[in-house]
Amino acid sequence: MPRLGDTSQRVTEASEDKRPKLQAVADTVADLASNQETGLSSAEATSRLERDGPNEVPEKKSHPVLRFVTKFWGLSAWMLELITVLSFILGKRTDFWVALSLLLVNAILSFLQEQRAAAAVTALRRQLQITARVLRDSHWQSMPARQLVRGDVIRVRVGDFVPADVQIIDGELEIDQSALTGESRQLRKAANDLLYSGSIVRQGEATAVAVATGVRTYFGRTTQLVESAHPKLHIEEVITRVVRWLFMIVGAMVAVTIAVSLLKGSSLIEILPLSLVLLMSAVPVALPVMFTVSMAVGSIELARHGVLVTRLSAAEDAANMDILCADKTGTLTLNRLSLTGVLPESNLTDNDVIRDGALASNEADQDPIDLAFLRAARERNLLRGDEKILSFTPFSPKSRRTEARIESDGRPLRIVKGALRTIAELANLAPEALATLEQRAQAEAQKGFRVLAVARASGEEPLRLVGLALLSDPARSDSRQLIANLRGLGVTVKMLTGDALPVAREIARVLGIGQVDRVPHNNQSSPDSRIGSVIQSRDGLAEIFPEDKFTVVRDLQAGGHVVAMTGDGVNDAPALRQAEVGIAVSGATDVAKGAASVVLLAEGLGGIIDLVKNGRVIYQRVLTWIINKVSRTILKSGFVVIPFLLTGKFVISALGMVLVVFMTDFVKIALSTDRARPSQKPETWSIGPLVMLAVILGLLMLVEALGLLALGWRWFDLGGNQGQLQTFTFQTLLFFALFSILSIRERRSFWASRPSAILSIALFADACVGVLIGLYGLAELQPLPPIQTALIVSYAFVFSLVVNDLLKLALLTRHAPQSTWSAKAGLQ
Repeated sequence: MPRLGDTSQRVTEASEDKRPKLQAVADTVADLASNQETGLSSAEATSRLERDGPNEVPEKKSHPVLRFVTKFWGLSAWMLELITVLSFILGKRTDFWVALSLLLVNAILSFLQEQRAAAAVTALRRQLQITARVLRDSHWQSMPARQLVRGDVIRVRVGDFVPADVQIIDGELEIDQSALTGESRQLRKAANDLLYSGSIVRQGEATAVAVATGVRTYFGRTTQLVESAHPKLHIEEVITRVVRWLFMIVGAMVAVTIAVSLLKGSSLIEILPLSLVLLMSAVPVALPVMFTVSMAVGSIELARHGVLVTRLSAAEDAANMDILCADKTGTLTLNRLSLTGVLPESNLTDNDVIRDGALASNEADQDPIDLAFLRAARERNLLRGDEKILSFTPFSPKSRRTEARIESDGRPLRIVKGALRTIAELANLAPEALATLEQRAQAEAQKGFRVLAVARASGEEPLRLVGLALLSDPARSDSRQLIANLRGLGVTVKMLTGDALPVAREIARVLGIGQVDRVPHNNQSSPDSRIGSVIQSRDGLAEIFPEDKFTVVRDLQAGGHVVAMTGDGVNDAPALRQAEVGIAVSGATDVAKGAASVVLLAEGLGGIIDLVKNGRVIYQRVLTWIINKVSRTILKSGFVVIPFLLTGKFVISALGMVLVVFMTDFVKIALSTDRARPSQKPETWSIGPLVMLAVILGLLMLVEALGLLALGWRWFDLGGNQGQLQTFTFQTLLFFALFSILSIRERRSFWASRPSAILSIALFADACVGVLIGLYGLAELQPLPPIQTALIVSYAFVFSLVVNDLLKLALLTRHAPQSTWSAKAGLQ
């Protein structure tokens, strides 16, 4: 992909590295029994790989025991530990063992799910590896860097991670090894110099020979691309706030109860069991496991669609993103340049332009422009193969050209190709001739062609223009529909390209993108503010420098947008890191992949649509959890406190509350696999309406459950039988919770969609256990007559799935414009 600008242009040239030089590279190649012209043979490379091992350093992992111990640290674990201690102090042995078992089960399940998620991430990371250009069996090829061996001849260029310790054979580079040594300056490297594994090539290109691999490299490790750190999620912050509210609610109820009880003359020791029960009602037992399972399931599902999530927060941020800044080349277009036409100078032919352009190309770099010239020249048999390359200067943003000095038929030739104005200046074209050529180039650019100039000189003669070459990078056949699909999801697509404005506008017209303008670089006093003002009102920017992409992302974020950014080059890395969702497209450089939070394995934007939908599905599941948790905490705490204040009795034991918490919270783990419909617009974490809805539903269920308790108290004389009262209350809370999950999981009527198979099985299993406990009892929970269990199930079903479901629809319809849970979840 042509590079129209480079942040390294503004970097002060670094001084030479002061480390001592190695022996001459020719001696190194000989010592390694290699050949810089043909490389190693496949058989020899395989033998060395078996002998020395792969070019990688084993990843250090924390001990499983330490990871398991951390499961006993955190908000949920602390609450269960407090309940366990209180149960022991109060002498409630059954409650103690149940709470202790719950603590252990929670830790074990969370640990096992984390292990499964880690295994899934490890499997995905195997697909995200550094690649290297290697000369094997006289042919250049790309292969995973882990297959490199000592003696391999490789090619490195701008944007590459150096895959092993190598010694330069030919070429010049500017490298950044700050991640390894802390040196912030860029270092110049030339023939015979050593490059360390993990350094980043900032400018230039070179051929080198590998002198050390894997643990034998100078630093003993390769650079890790996928970040091991997991930044805190916005979802977790929201859930933490919700949990704090829950404990505030419970704390207020406990305070009121203690005050009333003390006024009545009750002792504090009598009130501690109540506090124990209320604390149990607020413990978010299933929260850690639910998040782990949700993210693991989402990552695996995205991987099936060719999307690798390398930073956990990306799936969450994808639900909120409303702008996608898309690079044109390789994302919206094929990034497969083809030579579609030439405009030779007088007395010259098409073949002259194509042949000279091919001679000024280097196949080892795998540059799309070079490959287009070479492919066209080979199709016409224009390269004899006896041309001797004396030197080759690769493209750089400073020179804007490639240059080759060759020897053909015994005479030296100098051939250059690059931007028209650059080549015209080198060839000393008259202003009138240049104006004519620029008019022709402008006319071709209007058709979407990229125009390059080719010039040639024999010996020391001045350069002479050979002609213009027309290259095209057609839009992908699916790009227009994909952009339309993203817009249908409420995501605005803004095209960013370094191409000339006419080319960009032609592609925008084909894709239906809208208005594209050029970057306003003319106001040097405040260029950043000009870019920010233009991008807010345009659908794309042309002639953009890579460093400007960071400014675009930052300005959009300052305007309140959640931004996704696609990129493939080393200079895209700052923008990819700045964006909430940094997306490295197929074929991106290693630096871009390392900076991004998402890597697309398949070409095009299709994976981004899957990413957005997946993120919004996870968002919907989390909202379902929030509504359920808040409403049920109000139900459980109110159902304990109010009867205690009215009757002086605990209507449910600590054991009964532990069972309710355990059974219902772990059912909600299955919500991470439930069917959910992604919303059609970006999500927001303005959850005020959600909490209000949860409070209303919680209070409504509390009134209904108290009504059922009053009926049982009158009809079944529950006040005279403490054991049956405990069971009656346990079943009431359980079945209201199970049926409310069925209602709240669906934003329409509860029957509008079926729950997932796993959620259905979990709900059915919980219901069966609840019925069996009612029939046969458990510890202090004494058996109930079947008629009472039938009444509880029927009562909870009617009020949860009929009365409350209708109220839910009414509330969502009334507050749909404000509710992120209704209008954006498909309440149509």
